[in-house]
Amino acid sequence: MTDRAAPPTGYPRPPFGPQQLPYPGDGRAMLPPPDHGEETYVGNGRLRGKVAIVTGGDSGIGRAVAIAFAREGADVAIAYLDEHEEAEIVAGWVRKAGSRALLLPGDISDADQARAHVARTIEMFGKLDILVNNAAFQKLADDITEIEDAEWRRHFEVNVYGLFYMTKAAAAHLRPGSSIINTASINAKMPVDVQLAYSATKAAITNITANLAQSLGRKGVRVAAVLPGPIWTPVIPATMKPEQVDRFGTEAPFGRPGQPAELAGTYVLIASAEGSYMNGAHIAVAGGMVAI
Repeated sequence: MTDRAAPPTGYPRPPFGPQQLPYPGDGRAMLPPPDHGEETYVGNGRLRGKVAIVTGGDSGIGRAVAIAFAREGADVAIAYLDEHEEAEIVAGWVRKAGSRALLLPGDISDADQARAHVARTIEMFGKLDILVNNAAFQKLADDITEIEDAEWRRHFEVNVYGLFYMTKAAAAHLRPGSSIINTASINAKMPVDVQLAYSATKAAITNITANLAQSLGRKGVRVAAVLPGPIWTPVIPATMKPEQVDRFGTEAPFGRPGQPAELAGTYVLIASAEGSYMNGAHIAVAGGMVAI
């Protein structure tokens, strides 16, 4: 392999050592531990006075976004499935930043639960300015015949239906200047054969984003998607084979995976006043892995 230098962040490069975790994974058990911005993200008040919901906010990219939003001045509702301890840790970082945190446990693939999340946020904070649809389900399969029917449905129930239910519930409360940010993936444009179901849902999300940017854009609400590349999150050692985890991210031009904290600034930009004309954008944060 050609020797490639990492950019000047000091982030670790593979090999990381073979490792595997029970789904959905726990960042505290990962080696090296992922950076969610706990000690690295510096806020500048760009979201002061705003209220955000971040689904899947207990770990990975969602955790990094919640921490960054709080340090930029936003109050944050952290929606998650049932990882209560992890969610409490994120809430602690939000409060340490001087912002208010609200924990919203439950399955967003249930329409009633999604509506309840939005209603609880409005009850607590009085408004909603930013919705980050980030929660996702992922399971790999070497062949389509290995994908269980229930697993196929679960991918769409969480990744697509959950996004739809949350967005539908939030739309009535979003005012001009508000934003919806959907976490898609470069898999939407660069499908991975062992991630057929996951890639399909991410392609659907990019299409939904483009559509909503038109319909909600006419009401002054911006909608955009972030397309991460290989990012070092708990779902990696929880879904991939140990030998794949060991070399994860080496396919990127930087020769390493990205850290969750390296995506947070993109979400902040889209949600902030500086992103006021970013509507319908699909922004790849993938270390150079981009399909045009």
